[in-house]
Amino acid sequence: MADFQVSFEKMIISEGGYRLTDIPGDRGQQTYAGIARKPNPQWMGWSYVDRGETPPSDLVRGFYRESFWEPIRGDSIMRQDIADSLFSFAVNAGTGTAIKLAQIVVGATPDGKVGAKTLMAINSMQAEIFRPAFSLAKIARYYNICRKDKSQRVFLMGWLARTLNDASQ
Repeated sequence: MADFQVSFEKMIISEGGYRLTDIPGDRGQQTYAGIARKPNPQWMGWSYVDRGETPPSDLVRGFYRESFWEPIRGDSIMRQDIADSLFSFAVNAGTGTAIKLAQIVVGATPDGKVGAKTLMAINSMQAEIFRPAFSLAKIARYYNICRKDKSQRVFLMGWLARTLNDASQ
């Protein structure tokens, strides 16, 4: 079974590590360790940030485990590399989007929820087939985002680099 800590350590590097950022045009607005303030205003780490302190790393790990790893049922995914890729994309695009794309890749009904059939399909597919197909699906999604909203083009190269990095690990 996949290990959250292994996936987390890879993902946090893609998110820029434990640092505070405020990138113009980022829809999530200010972020700390990749945790966007706008969609997550109740995260307990913001009280540390607002005082000019560094949030404890266990708050960051707990947030990612609860918000992303558990919804994708990472502990039930047999291949670490598949779990890593799915988790990283869930963090970047949301769990529903990540799960739906994975379901399309494995031929499951794309409802955005990981049930027994989706898990069986994910765990039955060879990583050598899943990862490239999943990467292509992610790239198509990013292309459509940029086609619909030209202001998001500034993020495209980073999204593509992340996708290619996830595919090569």
